[in-house]
Amino acid sequence: MLQTLSCAAERRRLKAPFRISRGVKTEIEAVVATIDRDGVTGRGEGIPYARYHEDSRSVIDQIESVRSQVRAGLDRPGLMGLLPPGAARNALDCALWDLEARLAGTTVSAMLGRPRPGSCVTALTISLDAPGRMGEAAAELADAPLLKVKVDGLDPEAQIAAVRAAAPAARLIVDPNEGWSLDLLKDLQPFLRAARVDLVEQPLPSDADEGLEALSPLVPICADESFHSGADIERVSGRYQCINIKLDKSGGLTHALELQAMARARGMSVMIGCMVCTSLSIAPALLLAQDADFVDLDGPLWLASDHPDGVGGQGGILTASGETLWRL
Repeated sequence: MLQTLSCAAERRRLKAPFRISRGVKTEIEAVVATIDRDGVTGRGEGIPYARYHEDSRSVIDQIESVRSQVRAGLDRPGLMGLLPPGAARNALDCALWDLEARLAGTTVSAMLGRPRPGSCVTALTISLDAPGRMGEAAAELADAPLLKVKVDGLDPEAQIAAVRAAAPAARLIVDPNEGWSLDLLKDLQPFLRAARVDLVEQPLPSDADEGLEALSPLVPICADESFHSGADIERVSGRYQCINIKLDKSGGLTHALELQAMARARGMSVMIGCMVCTSLSIAPALLLAQDADFVDLDGPLWLASDHPDGVGGQGGILTASGETLWRL
C-alpha cells in the first residue's frame, strides 16, 4: 500500500490588515499536504503560527520527517504518535481523512455518523484599531449575529463601547490575545457585563493565568493560547469556563474530536476557532462546529482570494464548501 506525499507553502494576501494585540498581518502562508494512493488524492492545510514558534519551513520539515512512514501507509492513529500537536500534524491528519473518505467513496461526515454541515453562524472579526474606526467597522456588520472584537490593554473600554454602540443587537466575543493583566480583567468585570459581552477569550498571557483559579468572572472566559491538547485539559478546566479548539493547535481533526468530548465531560463550553486560513482549513472544522457553543471560522473571509469551491459567508452566516475541495 504505497502512498506518495507532497507538501508546499502557498502565500495569500488579505483584503485588509488583520490587527491583534501582538501585531498586524497582511498575508498568510499556508502549508498544504497532499497524499496520493491508487490515483486518489487527499489534501489538508496547516497554518504556521509564529506565536507557537512555527514558520512554513519548520512545518514542511516536520511533514518531511515522516515521509517514509507516509509512503509505507501511515494512517491517522499512527500519525498521532509521530508528530506533536501543531500545523504539520493538522495538515497530514486532514489529508488522511480526505484520502480515506475518497478511497471509500463516502464523506468524512458519513464516516463520523454525522450529517453533512450546512450553514452556521460564525463570528465576524473587528480588527484592533482606534475606537472610532472599530465602531465604523462594526457599523458595516451591525446585522451580523456574532462579532469578535480584538482589543488591547490600552483602551479596551472605548474599543468595546464603540463596537457595542454601532452593533447593539450582536452578541460579542472580546479577544485581548493575552494583552490584559489580572487587575485589568478584574476591573473590567462590571463593564463587560453591562456591555453584554458573551465571552472573553484569553485575556491573560498563557504563562500567567493562574490567577483565574480564584476569579469568579461575571462573563465566561475562554482559553485559547493556554489550551492546545488533551494534556492541558485538567489545568484549564480549573481556570476557564470554555476552550477554543483550533485544528492547527490540536494537530488535526482526530484529536480535536477527542478534545470536544473532554470539554463536554467537564461541563465546559466549546468554541471552534481558526487561524486566518483558506477554506481547506475550514472544511474539517465545520464538523466540530455542529456541536459548538461559539463558532469563529471567518478566516477565509479575510482573504483576497480563496479556493473556488470554498466556504461562503454573508452577514455572519457561513455555508459549507463543496466536496471537490475536501470530502466533507
